[in-house]
Amino acid sequence: MLDTASWAACLGGETFLAQTLHRSHLVIPGRSADVADLLSWDDLNTILATHRLEPPRLRLSADGETLPAHRYASTVTNRRAATWHRIQPSELHQRLADGASLVLDAIDEIHRPLRAAAVGLECFLGTPVQANAYASWTSVEGFGTHWDDHDVVVVQLDGAKRWRIYGPTRTAPAWRDVETPTEPTGEPIADFVLTPGDVLYLPRGWWHAVTADQGTASLHVTFGLVAHTGADLLSWVVDRVRAETAVRLDVPRFAPVGDQAAYVADLRRAVLAELDDPCLLTRWAQAIDTTHPGRPVPSFPFVGGLPVPRTPAETDTVGSLTITSTVPRARLTENPAEGTVTFAAAGTEWEFKDQARPAMERLLVGQPLTVRAFAEAGGISINDAVALLNELLAGQVLHVTEGSR
Repeated sequence: MLDTASWAACLGGETFLAQTLHRSHLVIPGRSADVADLLSWDDLNTILATHRLEPPRLRLSADGETLPAHRYASTVTNRRAATWHRIQPSELHQRLADGASLVLDAIDEIHRPLRAAAVGLECFLGTPVQANAYASWTSVEGFGTHWDDHDVVVVQLDGAKRWRIYGPTRTAPAWRDVETPTEPTGEPIADFVLTPGDVLYLPRGWWHAVTADQGTASLHVTFGLVAHTGADLLSWVVDRVRAETAVRLDVPRFAPVGDQAAYVADLRRAVLAELDDPCLLTRWAQAIDTTHPGRPVPSFPFVGGLPVPRTPAETDTVGSLTITSTVPRARLTENPAEGTVTFAAAGTEWEFKDQARPAMERLLVGQPLTVRAFAEAGGISINDAVALLNELLAGQVLHVTEGSR
């Protein structure tokens, strides 16, 4: 189970954050047993057979080109005129045997173990994470030598994959950029094979080529990390300074030169006032963490919230219900002077008595726990716990199930 603590241990904890993240690639040898529960070939078979996965979410790629869907799927239209692509296993097998690689984007949204692993990585690195699955059978490069506009953490699940790393040819290239990185020349700076359990971290902009040339089928998952650039920070700053009149005024494009200069000077002062704040990055991180919607999940059948128990039997039933946080980057702040704690997540803040802090800390670990365990952690009654949790449920920061599954 790759939760927050195990991701930190795997990647190197504070050392990774301070010395490796965004700076250099890193290979961490592992064991197949460590990743056996993440995704198997049978899991992938079931997913493809039971979901309507339209291109480009599901796609085949060979030599850097995406194959047309009609080469491995047939078009199906039902009597309500809904159309989708149905996988044809024999055609799919042939394309893959011929050298195509299979890609399934955002598999964490439909496969629980990968969702849990993505949440753990998101908690550790403080950024949204998406997991994509890749399966290959031949030495043909599915994507050619290429670079990604986001950092990745790769986990080899089965078989073997050869990686040739060339490094960056442009510092921190971005999705919206003014230049395109030039292709690398010469030999790779690293050439290695990942086997089951091995983990690779690769910063964005690092050119790489990947092949399943070890004579065995390969299955791996790539966790893509959303990039937060200086441009993103400046966009956030601009939103903050909209409170300033100068920022909201129309641009005086037809005004005298002197008036235009005064207008620009007012804009400069407003922006620099924000940039001069030594706590700017802390405020920004707090803001993006606590406004992100997380991974909301419905709580069927509890559409009216957790039921308020009125008898001992009902108390036992409600106490056995399972709750799980859906906001990996929520913040819990102590307010000693007021004797309260502030819980901020998904764009909302709640203030609770300090007594609730241990219970909220249990919830923020991200692991499922029962309503009873939550109440006991805070030293509160089941009924008080239900009242608190229903506020959070209405705020879309947790979900409720009838069991631990």
